[in-house]
Amino acid sequence: MRLLLTSAGVTNPSIRDALVDLLGRPIEDSSALCIPTATYGSPWGGPASAWRFITGETPLPMCDLGWKSLGVLELTALPSVGEDRWVPWVREADVLLVGGGDAMYLCHWMRQSGLADLLPSLQDTVWVGLSAGSMVMTPRVGDEFVDWTSPDGGDSTLGVVDFSIFPHLGLEPDNTMAAAERWAAEIAGPAYAIDDQTAVKVTGGTVEVVSEGHWKLFPS
Repeated sequence: MRLLLTSAGVTNPSIRDALVDLLGRPIEDSSALCIPTATYGSPWGGPASAWRFITGETPLPMCDLGWKSLGVLELTALPSVGEDRWVPWVREADVLLVGGGDAMYLCHWMRQSGLADLLPSLQDTVWVGLSAGSMVMTPRVGDEFVDWTSPDGGDSTLGVVDFSIFPHLGLEPDNTMAAAERWAAEIAGPAYAIDDQTAVKVTGGTVEVVSEGHWKLFPS
């Protein structure tokens, strides 16, 4: 997949240009599915958060960018629907817009639903993550970001990329640079701390930071 891993959505022209580049076509000619699942696993999320994400009633631009079409893909429903129905929905979409919340909960339902197994075959699909929607693609999230405990325990996520992400850099009081440095020491692998004006763009084996804000790379 082609990935745009953001902290807070498509918040500035540079990130928007990166999205259009990944799509290979204008946003208004692209079909999207949004995935709100992560919000249900967060102590700060829930039905209202899901509604705001889906409808664009939030300062985190994702679903309100002017897509040709927009649908909702709720991962917790997929096991009861059957792959013969939902897999074509995913394959027909140009982009998956994956909202924030709890990355461990999202990871669990990506695996339970079968979406995680489908990812390697989605070579023409763009994944746009917001916070937890970005972190789920990394190898680990760190104990600081574990609110929902998976049946397997730990903080391991999908490992689609080989680096971890510390989102919302600079957001007081918890997401300071000092907090990011402590987190990175625990992760003990390559990691990016990114603020809400920054995204990490991944195409093939190429990783590019797209930013109009602040970020830091912590090498392994």
